[in-house]
Amino acid sequence: MQVYIPINISNFYVVGINHNSADAMVRGLFAINEQQYHELLDMAPSVGINSLFILSTCNRTEMYGFAESEEQLIKLLCTKTKGSANAFKKLAYVKQDLKAAEHLLNVGAGLDSQILGDYEIIGQLKQAVKLAKERGFINCFLERLVNDVLQSSKKIKNETALSSGSVSVSFAAMQFIKQNVKITEHTEVLLVGTGKIGRAACKHVVHQLGITNITLVNRSIEKAAEMASELNLKYAPYGTLSKQIKSAHIIIVATSACEPTILKKHLENNGNKLVIDLSIPHNVEPGANKLPGITVVNIDALSDVKYQTLQHREAEIPMARSIIKEQLTGFIQWYDMRKSASALNGIKARLIKMQQQDQLFAAHGNSDQKAEIQTILNVMANKLRHENPGGCHYIEAINYFMDNRIA
Repeated sequence: MQVYIPINISNFYVVGINHNSADAMVRGLFAINEQQYHELLDMAPSVGINSLFILSTCNRTEMYGFAESEEQLIKLLCTKTKGSANAFKKLAYVKQDLKAAEHLLNVGAGLDSQILGDYEIIGQLKQAVKLAKERGFINCFLERLVNDVLQSSKKIKNETALSSGSVSVSFAAMQFIKQNVKITEHTEVLLVGTGKIGRAACKHVVHQLGITNITLVNRSIEKAAEMASELNLKYAPYGTLSKQIKSAHIIIVATSACEPTILKKHLENNGNKLVIDLSIPHNVEPGANKLPGITVVNIDALSDVKYQTLQHREAEIPMARSIIKEQLTGFIQWYDMRKSASALNGIKARLIKMQQQDQLFAAHGNSDQKAEIQTILNVMANKLRHENPGGCHYIEAINYFMDNRIA
């Protein structure tokens, strides 16, 4: 049986793990792919959850939603993860009401990213919300909050240098390659996975490393062919993966498979290779890095590398937090007004009834009565917003007055 949970900020939670609470291997146990996301949305109403979205990236897995308790969200999320709910709870952070809203603002700004100011999170957030909205899981509260996050993030990007320079996980991968591989005209790169992360990494290889000897492999050959045509690169069928691995010097893995894509047997006795695994969960079989000549680097290792650009970004944190605080204040004001919306709608209905009985507007001749009604409502709304005059007692007094006028 579905349980209706009213839009009350105390019922709003975020439950999640991120790079601060778990390493990449553990985060992979709780990663949610698109198919699992749909399955969770299918299940949510049956457990009384009707408003939620899931943000699952290489840095984090978080569920935002309305529930009677955080336990509901954790239990739902972990029905589709390899990791158990008990394991999740030991690592997870839980934030409620305005603290959950503020957390999302920080995430959207890149303040909570593994690489400070990483702006890629905004595209990931938009996609996560879009999927939930298409299924009817974004209520007016979440809609408004996400819009505030996008506005705040845009303002921080435009008015601070928090996201200045090119520092992201993909950029970090290129810096690691530069420092550890001697690149020549004969260097061959294999990119496995042509999604958002793979596309970003591929462009960095072309523009930063100057390598165009790149072969794209994807489970959907059509997607690989499309990207290859766009960037003037080569592509190959997924069935030739072993052959492509054998000839490549650098392998970049950016897939979203639940099981490893690159196996130890693919790499054995195939010479020296650098394998960059940008996937969560890891898509390179554990133990592959112990093979002779094979170096495997994952997201956490890349994020540990410090860059001068990040030092400049750290100085922008106070300004970013100031913008977030201002945006959060506006969101709180909107929420406070929403609490009075039903009362104001009731007053509007009474004003219209009085208009019809010519009891309120008779002295105003041919004036625009609809405009007068809206003016009265605006005055009341502003009074509620700025003076906070006892909420229901204020409304009761107005309703009592109108009842006597109509009677």
